[in-house]
Amino acid sequence: MAVLAVGGVGIALAYQTADRQHRYRVLIARGDAALAEDQPLAAIEAYSGAIALRGDSMLAHLRLGETYLRNNNLDEATREFLLASRLDSAAIRPLEELGDVAYRQQNYARAVEAYQRFLRLDDNAPRVSYKLALARYRSGDVDRALAALKDAIRQDSRMADAYYLLGVCLREKQDASIDARAALERAVALMPGSIPVREELADLYASMGRTDDELQQLQVLAGLDRDRIERQVAIGLAHARAARTLSGAARYRHEDLAVLTLSGALDRDADDPLVYRALGQVWLDIAIGRQDRVALSKAREALARVVATPSAATSDALTLYGRALLRAGELDLAEKILRQATERFPVEPSAFVQYAAVAEVANRLDAARRALIQYGLLVVNDAEFVNRATHIASLSLRLNDAGTAVHWLDQASSAAPENMHLVAQLADAQLRTGDRAGARATVAAGLKKDAGNVILQQLARRAKD
Repeated sequence: MAVLAVGGVGIALAYQTADRQHRYRVLIARGDAALAEDQPLAAIEAYSGAIALRGDSMLAHLRLGETYLRNNNLDEATREFLLASRLDSAAIRPLEELGDVAYRQQNYARAVEAYQRFLRLDDNAPRVSYKLALARYRSGDVDRALAALKDAIRQDSRMADAYYLLGVCLREKQDASIDARAALERAVALMPGSIPVREELADLYASMGRTDDELQQLQVLAGLDRDRIERQVAIGLAHARAARTLSGAARYRHEDLAVLTLSGALDRDADDPLVYRALGQVWLDIAIGRQDRVALSKAREALARVVATPSAATSDALTLYGRALLRAGELDLAEKILRQATERFPVEPSAFVQYAAVAEVANRLDAARRALIQYGLLVVNDAEFVNRATHIASLSLRLNDAGTAVHWLDQASSAAPENMHLVAQLADAQLRTGDRAGARATVAAGLKKDAGNVILQQLARRAKD
């Protein structure tokens, strides 16, 4: 009887185990079917039931995590992928999914860690090497992103996305434009219908001055994206940029092509302010380059239509219109429009320079000075800083503000220490403020560099009096 009892218990336990395993498999299959039919709630219920039967199932936690991910519940997905990874430390799928979720959460450091753990288990996975590179790039680690990309491309030489990212990374290195071009051209060859890749390549060609190549890419983009009138505008503006670098017949040809392209865009949409803004810019360039009053009139007409539309009257458009009015001699209206351009956000920095010019003509010297100072606050690398600082100083002296003039002349002289004319201006401004000691020091420093400078010698005598 005891033997029979023990045997009966064993049979019951075996039956229960087999029954639990059967129900587990049924629930996994039910969850898979629900996912296939895009029923995430039913899938979650089924996978959760499977986990209740077998809490140690890596597969059930993985599938539940994937369901949460599909339902955009990233926190729950992360939890399930972590559990799956802990249940089976040799499983690579949960690690990839964990990295994908972290990337979507913009937690790039955690994504990098997950992908690295994957690659330590399986280093022959070009897709994951690419994902690692992308996460590193997003975290700002361009050098390590390049290393991961080289691994991905070495394993799969036809991975277009890897070449695309390689080109982007190399562009950020700034000293590898040729390598970046080769990478992006390879990406285009592998993925000819990709709009983002061709946009990046066109932008690179523009930065390299390869106008013909840029235009070729822009024309292909216009063919791929026929419904966007912006593509035609981009072609027209590319012709306009090319014209500014050329002269003679070549310049005229690109200007004419710009007008022709943009006029064609108007045939598609006769009221699009974006096209009129571009056309106004082109006509203004032609008016300036050819001294053409007819072109200037067309520029004013096109830009007036743009600024008449409140949503299109950006600081950039207002600045262009102000420039056209200024060139036409309409100073009062130009001043009004350019002042509006300096008050419309985001501000076009050149609006301040243009407004300063017209304000100075109108003898509003303080407004002109403030505009030039505000321009300096907006630009990062001001190639004309010395000239601008000198101009601010000149306006300050005309306003009888010698102290401000000294400040700006000191900055200009520091930026161009070999310019003795600036040294002389600084010393003169210091004398106007009564700072003879400062003027003597400035003159002495200048005479050390140019002992025969007559103006500095005169200032030296003035500083002694």
